[in-house]
Amino acid sequence: MALNKKIVLPLVVIILAAAAGGGWLLWNRQQPGKAGADKATAAKTLYTCSMHPFIIKDKPGTCPICGMELIKKIDAGPGDATAQTAEQKQQAAMLGHVSLSPTQRVMANVATVEAKQQSLNKEINAVGIVQYDQSRQAKVTAWIAGRIDQLHVNTVGALVSKDKPVAEVYSPDLLATQQEYLLAVRSRDQLKSSPIPSISQNGDGLVASAKQRLMLFGVKESQIAELEKAGKPNIRLPIYTPLSGIVIEKMVQQGQYVNTGEPLFNIADLSTVWVEIEVYENEFPNIRIGQQVEIQSQSYPGRPFTGRVAFIYPFLDPKTRTVKARVEMPNPGMRLKPDMFVNAVIKVALGRSIVVPVTAVMDTGKRQVVWVETSPGMFEPRDVKVGQQTNDRIQILAGLKQGDKVAASGGYLIDSESQLKGGGGHEGMPGMPGMKMDDKGAAKPAAPPAKKDSLKMDDMKM
Repeated sequence: MALNKKIVLPLVVIILAAAAGGGWLLWNRQQPGKAGADKATAAKTLYTCSMHPFIIKDKPGTCPICGMELIKKIDAGPGDATAQTAEQKQQAAMLGHVSLSPTQRVMANVATVEAKQQSLNKEINAVGIVQYDQSRQAKVTAWIAGRIDQLHVNTVGALVSKDKPVAEVYSPDLLATQQEYLLAVRSRDQLKSSPIPSISQNGDGLVASAKQRLMLFGVKESQIAELEKAGKPNIRLPIYTPLSGIVIEKMVQQGQYVNTGEPLFNIADLSTVWVEIEVYENEFPNIRIGQQVEIQSQSYPGRPFTGRVAFIYPFLDPKTRTVKARVEMPNPGMRLKPDMFVNAVIKVALGRSIVVPVTAVMDTGKRQVVWVETSPGMFEPRDVKVGQQTNDRIQILAGLKQGDKVAASGGYLIDSESQLKGGGGHEGMPGMPGMKMDDKGAAKPAAPPAKKDSLKMDDMKM
């Protein structure tokens, strides 16, 4: 009997334990939904801040740091993959946004303006040099070899007129030609009464030939008429200028012998001048022939001059990387002097487009980003395509619409806050917060911040 008791008691214990375990398993299988519901209920009781993920609370409310509404934090199991993905997408989308309380906006000096569609005018500033109008320059030359017997203009800068002689030259060849002309005139008068037509017409031919030689020596028709009226040759031939202007160079002295074609004076008409301005290569596409140009000189402050672009040179200066444009302008009173330095202002109409302040656009080198206020205190980064820029305004060709509010100041502080938050700032891809571009243009996740053993997220629960 003793032996039977030793065997029976352990068997009874084993049978009871097996029955208890089987009953517990059967009970769990009959109520799986209740267990999952309890887990989901426990998971949904946690709330966190999308801007400060380390803030975790067990009931809804606002973030104690930024004041944003807390969102649900779900630690879903394998069976809740759909809910987990949707929630993660919501949290990921919010990572690119930055929320600022009124106090933070004041401290960060964040100001917003509306993107407006308006006409934009660009001012192109350039430097220039006053030059002679080459179409109003001339040289006074000797039409015949001889001696300068008298100079009526002895100084550079003297004002000359095309109706008054500037010098008188004595030439034996000219004297002989005048005598030939007078002889031809007398012969014509004697032969014109001849009954023979060939003889009477021959006299006219001699006069025309002698007159042509005088005109080739620079003698005007009025001087030839006076010569014929006086009946005796002039010892000196007056020399006239082809235009009225200023003597800019004097190359002869009185009593000097000159040869045919030798220059005596350089004359320039300064009633109209050229201003050659230098425009940088990124701005010269906006320059057009006929554009109005305002010229300002330090010699006449507050008194601008006005001209128009007459010619754009078809080459670029490789040293200064500029293109020259010629501006023709009147010069009343000859106030603008050749070789004078001036400043030029050209106003170019760029048409109507979306315009924002220049300070609202952050240029990363590859992208241009603006921070748009989607709701009061909430900002999101947006890629834009920019156009022409003025002093304080810039065109937006794509990425914004009229009425969007953008951060005109404090954008870099918002961007820094986004990077601290993990949204990637202006380096993140558009629409994919926390993502960055590799060298080949492919998206890759931003590197997570380094973990420190001294920092535990459990300690941040509030």
